[in-house]
Amino acid sequence: MEDAILFPNLHITLRHVGKSIQIGSFTVAFYGIVIALGILVGIFLATREAKRTGQSEEDYMDLALYAIIFSVIGARIYYVVFSWGLYKDDVLSIFNLRQGGLAIYGAIIGAVLTVYVVAKKKHKPVGVMLDTGCIGLVAGQIIGRWGNFFNREVFGGYTNNLLAMQLPVPAVRSSSDITQTMWEHAKTIQGVTFVQVHPTFLYEGLWNLGVLILLYIYRDRKKFSGELFMLYLGGYALGRFWIEGIRTDQLKIGVLPVSQLLSGLLVVVLIILDVWMRRKHVDSTN
Repeated sequence: MEDAILFPNLHITLRHVGKSIQIGSFTVAFYGIVIALGILVGIFLATREAKRTGQSEEDYMDLALYAIIFSVIGARIYYVVFSWGLYKDDVLSIFNLRQGGLAIYGAIIGAVLTVYVVAKKKHKPVGVMLDTGCIGLVAGQIIGRWGNFFNREVFGGYTNNLLAMQLPVPAVRSSSDITQTMWEHAKTIQGVTFVQVHPTFLYEGLWNLGVLILLYIYRDRKKFSGELFMLYLGGYALGRFWIEGIRTDQLKIGVLPVSQLLSGLLVVVLIILDVWMRRKHVDSTN
C-alpha cells in the first residue's frame, strides 16, 4: 500500500501509482512526462489559435522554444529566492532540478518576458501574442498539475470533503508538509500510515479548466489586444488566492504566503487595468 492513493469519500482506491518508469537504464519520472505532455498540448492549442486568427504558426513554434527555457529558469529563480534557506549552504544545489523546486508564478513571469522580447524582435503586437499564448499556457497548467499527483506533493491540510485524498506517509515528497492536524487524523491501512489531505493540485486543475473554457467563450468578445491574457491571469490568480490559503508547502515572506499575496495583488491591479483599458477603448472609438 506504500504506492497507493485513495479518495475514500469517492470510494476510489488506486493501489499502484508509481513515481517513475524504467526505460532501459534510464529512470523517467512521471512528473517530467506530465510536464512534457502539458507543453506539447499547450503548443498545439496556441498554434491552433494562431491559425484561427490568421497569424503565423511558425512564430508560436519559435516562441515556444524560448518560452520553455526561460519559463523553467524563471520558475527556478522564483522558488530559490523565496526558499533561500534551503540553498544558502549549498549554492550548487540550485542547479539540481531533479530535487524539485519550481514555482508557477516564476514560469509565468519568464513566459511573459519571452513573449515581449520575441514580439518586439518579430515586430508583432505584444498583446496579440499574449492573448494567443495564454490559451496554451493555461492548458499546460491543467495537465502539468497532475505531476504533483504522482509526486505526492502540493496538497492542503486535513479535510473530509468529497474530494479528500489519502496519501501514504512514506511516499509523501516532504514530511515537513504534514501538519499536526493531519497526524491527528492519520489512519493505518494494511500496516501503512496514511494522511488525509486537500488535493489542491486537483482543485487548481479544475479551476484552470474553467478558466480555459472562459477564454474560449470570450476570445471573440475581447475589447482590446491583451485583454484575453489579462482575463487568464486574473482568473488564475483568483483561484490561486484561495487554493494557496490551504496548501501546507507555502513559500513565505515572513508569515505571509508570497503566492497568495501576489495573487490578491494581481486580481486588484488587473480589475483596475481592465476598466481603464476598456474606457480608453470606448474613447478611441467615439
